Amino acid sequence: MTFQKTAVRLIAELLDAEFAGDERAEVTGVTHDSRQAGTGTLFAAIRGTTVDGHRFVADVMRRGAVGVISESDAPEDFQGAWLKVKNAREALAKAASIVYGEPSHDLKLVGITGTNGKTTTTYLCFALAESAGDQAAMLTTVEYRIGEKSEPAVRTTPEASDTNKFLREAVENGCRMAVMETSSQAIDLHRCDWLRFKVAIFTNLTRDHLDYHETMENYYDAKKRLFDGRLGEKPGSCVINIDDEWGAKLANELKEANQKVVTFAQNKAADLTAQNINVSLLKGTSFDLQTPAGNRKIESPLVGKPHVYNMLAATAAALELGYDLDKIVAGLKVCVGAPGRFERVASGGDFAVVVDYAHSDDALLNTLETARDLTDGKIITVFGCGGDRDKTKRVPMGEVAGNKSDFVIITSDNPRTENPLQIIDEIEVGVKNTDSPYLKISDRRDAIHEAIKRAQPGDVVIIAGKGHETYQIVGNDKFHFDDREIAVEALEKLKEI
Repeated sequence: MTFQKTAVRLIAELLDAEFAGDERAEVTGVTHDSRQAGTGTLFAAIRGTTVDGHRFVADVMRRGAVGVISESDAPEDFQGAWLKVKNAREALAKAASIVYGEPSHDLKLVGITGTNGKTTTTYLCFALAESAGDQAAMLTTVEYRIGEKSEPAVRTTPEASDTNKFLREAVENGCRMAVMETSSQAIDLHRCDWLRFKVAIFTNLTRDHLDYHETMENYYDAKKRLFDGRLGEKPGSCVINIDDEWGAKLANELKEANQKVVTFAQNKAADLTAQNINVSLLKGTSFDLQTPAGNRKIESPLVGKPHVYNMLAATAAALELGYDLDKIVAGLKVCVGAPGRFERVASGGDFAVVVDYAHSDDALLNTLETARDLTDGKIITVFGCGGDRDKTKRVPMGEVAGNKSDFVIITSDNPRTENPLQIIDEIEVGVKNTDSPYLKISDRRDAIHEAIKRAQPGDVVIIAGKGHETYQIVGNDKFHFDDREIAVEALEKLKEI
């Protein structure tokens, strides 16, 4: 199916919707966002946690929308097409796929899910596609990119209407491959329904987002939907990290269902493995790659064993897409990964400063263990936890920081509407369970300055939690704040002393 005007009656039939209104109306776009509605738009009125889309029905119709998708009956005075469905989010995804001409069918689409590593693996898959000669597109936590065209990301995984519109644009701009992060919440909210994934990747599963999923079993089940066909279609290949206990469980369950599974690991036998891993803060990471397509020596600018998992995942996906192994090796050699993922800030001195996005206890553990492998000096860690987010990880993150650091500074992250001092006190409980000395400095700028001021030759300063983010959210206000810029500011001030 190509992108074309679609009769609203046909869409209603495909959605199995109760239909009322002008069946000849033609649809040229689908949206859940009333601000994007215009002539020819089909608007999905979704009841969210804070906003009910039905409030904007009159407004979108004035803007030229042809009709509404809703779980409710049409108002008596409504003029236009009304499609009553059982689940508006599911219907939004299917309608968007129909109206935008099923763009995922025209691309080698890769979906990546897991607690950690999604963003870096997405960047790696994008780089390997380009190394193989395919123009590519990607949807990440950091940016939405089609070839060289990029815009800042609004959320990790966009709503289904935005994703299908983006993929259609990618196709029309000559892309043959696309890769996207698929978060557990996005999967649960049907944002990835009716996308045809050539490859689906599982990186790992550790504690995070339990404020949303409540249990690890629910969290796992949300991830599993990317692989088992509950989104509409089963992926062509399932690439899974079997060093992760949840990954091993997933691989076994999918094999029992006769799905194609490609495994990767560092610590056990798998389809793709890495041996003789060497990590250097200055030279990056090297290892011996073993694959069904052959073995190669890998040299990468990425730093740390966690990135080896990301490279194994991306390599496995690239091989499943039919890319040549030597071109994959060449792509790994030049890909610098995602911003804010163990990103070194040029210090010009004799200690290292690293900014990392780690915002769960497992991610922080990986980051600090990577730092320990790279230095015989002290590790000074600055971190906080986000407000209005999963509170269960605060104490564990404090324990990880204390156990793996020589000095800890607990500070604010994005406190949002929570009291930042209360968040810091909750983290402190975990740090107190260790022997590490620590400070509490609520102002993040002051905390970063203090950490860098304390650093001695051979030390590593880890500034964790925000990574690529260029803002801080306090209350309902969002203002510019970049850990990397503040680190440079602190380093420059240090030179003046």
